[in-house]
Amino acid sequence: MTKYLLMKKVSIFSLLILSITLILSSCGRWSDNIKLSTKSAEFSANGDSIIVTTKGGGWWLSGITVDTNHFYNFDGIDVLADSYAVKQDCFVFERLDKYTLFIKLEPNTLNTKRIVIVELEAGDYFDRVTITQNPK
Repeated sequence: MTKYLLMKKVSIFSLLILSITLILSSCGRWSDNIKLSTKSAEFSANGDSIIVTTKGGGWWLSGITVDTNHFYNFDGIDVLADSYAVKQDCFVFERLDKYTLFIKLEPNTLNTKRIVIVELEAGDYFDRVTITQNPK
């Protein structure tokens, strides 16, 4: 009887260790399901725009950072929709359709580079487009 209980405990312990290992190995390891056509661009000081395509259509806008200003709450905009626009002082972000985004920056009148980071999310996968805009 003791041998049976020992084997049962070893089996339960082994199953527990296997389960924990499988759960931990699957956490946060989503593959790229957005597949951006480009992840960076350099704009002139005069302003510029770019069209970026994706292979996955299930992404949404999770945030935009302009230098040290963060934009995360887009009131009145359904970021899960197939098309929408976000307009702020110096940029326009448009989701033209499920697979196309448009980013436009106004002229940079500052004496320093402007860094704009557009953050996208699809499930547990995060990606970004980083735009560096030259100073005036």
